[in-house]
Amino acid sequence: MSVPASDGERPPLTAELTGAELLRWYWTLAELTALARTLGLSAGGGKQAVIQRLAAALDGRPLPPAPPLRRPAGAAGRQLAAPVDGDTVIPEGQRCSQVLRAWFTAELGPAFHFDAHMRAYVAENAGRTLADAARHWRGTRDEAARPQEIGAQFELNRFLRDWHAAHPASGRAEALAAWREHRARPRSSGSQEVSDPGPPDGP
Repeated sequence: MSVPASDGERPPLTAELTGAELLRWYWTLAELTALARTLGLSAGGGKQAVIQRLAAALDGRPLPPAPPLRRPAGAAGRQLAAPVDGDTVIPEGQRCSQVLRAWFTAELGPAFHFDAHMRAYVAENAGRTLADAARHWRGTRDEAARPQEIGAQFELNRFLRDWHAAHPASGRAEALAAWREHRARPRSSGSQEVSDPGPPDGP
């Protein structure tokens, strides 16, 4: 028998919960993993994947497709080794390695770092050159300087950012107390947002 929706108090995380009710509340990854194992479900793929898998199972719906398997270490293909230059071609499966970091830093200056723009470029542009990647870095600096949306999987970080913006005189202890109060409340009705505060058993 399914546990009815609760308006003010988080219900126990059991197999009797409905998927909709599961999605209304904050759960740690450790709690979700324990329930997944109880139900014989995979606990892999990250918190969002686990909670969506659980919601489907609790509602008797087909499970979402399994995430693609990661290639084992060493299967990423040839990695660039020093020396490299602007004409060096990025191979398939190239990582954001220390060899690349050293070249980009020498080429672009000490402000260089592998941000989301550069990680994506290296991962998705096999066959392009390091000079192409350096131009991509220069061309994305204005966008990179703008405040970036914090993903839903980083709810604690997003909450703290917004809290400190609204309460600039408040300290960390007050912010964490507000976070604990926030996560103890149910999500708005119909919300499907899946969040991860960072460490599974964090504040």
